[in-house]
Formats: sequence, structure tokens, C-alpha cells
Amino acid sequence: MRMENTVIHNKLVRDRIPDIVEKSGNTPVCRTLAEDEYLEMLDKKLSEELNEYFADKSMEEIADLLEVIHAVVTARGFSMEDVEKIRLSKKEKRGGFEKRIFLEKVIHAEV
Repeated sequence: MRMENTVIHNKLVRDRIPDIVEKSGNTPVCRTLAEDEYLEMLDKKLSEELNEYFADKSMEEIADLLEVIHAVVTARGFSMEDVEKIRLSKKEKRGGFEKRIFLEKVIHAEV
């Protein structure tokens, strides 16, 4: 007699996860998200992956973050080239983070 055990995930997963679950002998229960749900779940996934990076600082988690960022960009109708142009423009105007500058405070001149 086979016992069933159900684990609730309720989260956005990578496209091949259902196949991987099936190949392990389990049964995935999935649905395709509507556009608004998809955008909401991408935002949650971004937060989830960021928290996982904070927990272990691995390059695997950085790669996961980047994959979600690619999905967010595409889902919002842009390309990574668009993002890169914006990034370079901001870097040109405001700089990057190479100098490791930590702003402690700003003393405003009195008027």
C-alpha cells in the first residue's frame, strides 16, 4: 500500500520543474498564471531569491536572481539590452560602486 504525502508550495517555479517532479515518481499539480498573477509571483520570486542569496551568498543564488530579473524584464515588455542601456546611463551620470564609498551623512549649507 502506497502512502500519499502532499507538500503545498504555491509558488512560481522554473519551467522544467514539473517534469523533474514527475521523473522522481511524484505528481505535480500546476496551473498557468494569468499575466497579472505572473507579474505578482515574479516579484515574490525575486524577493525569495534575494533572501536565499542573503542566507548563503552563493553565486548559484546570484544566477537565480539574474534568471528572475530576465523574466521580470521580459514580462514587463522590455529587453535586457534596454536595462543595460539604463544601467550604463545611470553609471555615467552617477557612477558605479567600484570605489566602495559609504556616505555617512550630508551637512547641508544654511540658506
